[in-house]
Amino acid sequence: MRILRGIVLGTLVLPLFAAKSEISGESELRSRLHSVFQRIEAQYRAMEAKVDRQPSGRNVPLDVRGGTNHFSTVKAWTSGFYPGALWLVYEYTRSGFWKDAAVRRTAPYECIRHFSADHDIGFMLYCSAGNGYRLGVNRDVYRPWLMDAAKALSTRFRPDIGLIQSWDARELAGAKMQRPVIIDNMMNLELLMFAAEHGDADAGRIARCHADTTDRRHFRADGSAYHIVDYRRDSADIFAYFAGQGASADGAWSRGQAWALYGFTMMFRLTRDERYLRRAVSCADWWLRQSMPEDMVPYWDFSVSGRPGEPRDSSAAAIAASALLELHKYVDESQGCRYRSRAVATLLSLTSDSYFAKEGTNGNFLLMHSTGFKPNNGQVDVPIVYADYYFLEALVRFHRL
Repeated sequence: MRILRGIVLGTLVLPLFAAKSEISGESELRSRLHSVFQRIEAQYRAMEAKVDRQPSGRNVPLDVRGGTNHFSTVKAWTSGFYPGALWLVYEYTRSGFWKDAAVRRTAPYECIRHFSADHDIGFMLYCSAGNGYRLGVNRDVYRPWLMDAAKALSTRFRPDIGLIQSWDARELAGAKMQRPVIIDNMMNLELLMFAAEHGDADAGRIARCHADTTDRRHFRADGSAYHIVDYRRDSADIFAYFAGQGASADGAWSRGQAWALYGFTMMFRLTRDERYLRRAVSCADWWLRQSMPEDMVPYWDFSVSGRPGEPRDSSAAAIAASALLELHKYVDESQGCRYRSRAVATLLSLTSDSYFAKEGTNGNFLLMHSTGFKPNNGQVDVPIVYADYYFLEALVRFHRL
């Protein structure tokens, strides 16, 4: 099978400074932050009350379907986003209430520190305990959890293909896969890089190898990312490309593009390897070239943009906005202004009544109109917890500017 390569960009000279000029819309967004966080706190206080009423062991907010809140266990791939969101609210407010809530909701995650059933331990434990550690809370408790989790994730590394296998052999939406690797996996490398910083050199090598191979083998010629690249059991050859949560294997799934943009930006921050910066810039420029709705919130898949009746995905918009707010610091001022401007425009939309839920609505989640798995008719045009997480992260990153 012929393997499509990503675009090879020329050498870039990229000074590390943030754009200093005022971006259109920044003043308006900054003026909204206080009232936005007031609404966030009201929503999440009500959500906390709902969580307290759930049975122990199945009390992690997931989404809303059919007007009913759904909850998961700590072993769900999305489980780390809710405690992570609480940590982000604490980061902005510095309120003891939110610190205590975040500590309380993170405590049950010790039981998954050795989880290795798939690659999502980075989402599960780094978004929860990792944020607590980053904010200087309970470091002696969270550090060993994170180190064990990185060891568990490392067991999924397959040296012959140079990648962390995302899932075991499985069937998804009718596709039988052998050794699937998904673009989402880039997000879990931050856990490995944390472990490398704290003495686990193997974790750092695995993270870099996974990023290097993803850069070489997981992008189309136009610079967009495949969702699933499946490798043969008995060789390093690619068996097939699968659409996964996207519309087709040939098209670009919106959240997948956001994962790629975010993942390579993060890997540049942690390594200062310019190859990762070139890929992050390629992903960002690809995103900015696409035909977007006027409010900058993409349809769930770029191949269906503008088609009547197709849902949007505010989670993809939030992830991309957060990534662009970081990436803008690593490029020249002109390019950085473009990225920052898009992020600000996106956040202005996400903090508007079109996407930001009014108090007491939306199951007490923050963002409306996310789409999780459209081909499976799963989580279509609903609030989803990871949309809240990256929305909060983007707002906090903007606040830091």
